[in-house]
Amino acid sequence: MKRETLITPHVSRITPSSPPKSQRTITDSKDEKVMENPNKTRIVRILRIIGPLIGLITIIVIPPLDLLPAWIAPLPDTVQEQVDAAIDYELDGIIVYVDKAGEAPQFYAAGWKDKLTQEPADPHALFKIGSIHKLYIATAVAKLAAAGNLPLDGTLADYMPELVGRIEYADQITLKMLVQHRSGIPNFTDDSEFDWFTPLTDEEEALELVLDTPADFKPDARYSYSNTNYLLLGRILDRVLGYSHHQYVYDEILAPLGLTHTYFSLDEVEYDDVVSGYWYEYDDDLRFLGGSMIATAEDVGIFLRALNDGTLLNDDEQEIYTSIYEYNHDGWVPGYHSMAHYYEDIDTVVVQFVSTTGGETWGTANVVGGKATGISVIIYNRIIRILYR
Repeated sequence: MKRETLITPHVSRITPSSPPKSQRTITDSKDEKVMENPNKTRIVRILRIIGPLIGLITIIVIPPLDLLPAWIAPLPDTVQEQVDAAIDYELDGIIVYVDKAGEAPQFYAAGWKDKLTQEPADPHALFKIGSIHKLYIATAVAKLAAAGNLPLDGTLADYMPELVGRIEYADQITLKMLVQHRSGIPNFTDDSEFDWFTPLTDEEEALELVLDTPADFKPDARYSYSNTNYLLLGRILDRVLGYSHHQYVYDEILAPLGLTHTYFSLDEVEYDDVVSGYWYEYDDDLRFLGGSMIATAEDVGIFLRALNDGTLLNDDEQEIYTSIYEYNHDGWVPGYHSMAHYYEDIDTVVVQFVSTTGGETWGTANVVGGKATGISVIIYNRIIRILYR
């Protein structure tokens, strides 16, 4: 669905008029929008090499030597100064949203929204949030489970009997294990045949990568992050609901919170409203890659606060959610790194979007997601230190 956008000079602030709940209909698009980029071949090989390494991005404990300058630099006085400093480390663009209880939300940005057109970063622009979308799926699961419509102890075989014999232990893997990444089902994005350059244009093809392959471990034996779990959860939700789980998320999560700048695919938005994503030290615009939920930092922040402070879920739903999933998340897709966390002791939500990924590191360690992601995590943690002062 295309929605009207108001463009003001030098600032691309999205101000669409969202239809009421009864008028906004979400339809699944299995064929994501793909736009040709004549220079894309320069980074395809890199994506294919590091793709199998990408899982859940974690905080750096010991940074590689070439990240030390960002790590040990004197801490600035303000968040905006730290955001501005991020560009000195060759990040193309950064957006930060801070919501501290009792204060008006603060918006920060530096760098570019689009390098080619020299459009400056806009803190209200749309961004690909990657795996942060798992928080929304887990929330939907908790709500349906609390209503008695989605038993958490139901097995994959119960919900998708056609996968018996094709996914090992399908009769033992429960819905709860899928949510918690304890299923043992291999991660399709770790498969050598998976191509980050054209992710999830066909869910069937993605699922085929892990069908008829051995489990990584027996169900519930341990934790191992797997995007396959959430691909399957989406399909299970569709079957239980009888319609797209995207529509359910909109009706039961987004609409009640007034989140009019959150979308499920690139097809739902104007292409130019999305922040351009880049590979470290390359100029190729990675917006044309599909396969990600899209939102503004403010929308993500409002959702995260509501999830954490109990205003989104009732008591039964909150109890179930707490038992099955986490309350913070990071996201990564080529060109886009996102972090969304709530800090209870200072009652503050911090969302950070960085539009650069990749880049090699050297020294004492390497960083999953590349040098740019390592810098992004360092910048985020320095912002948190500033907020705690």
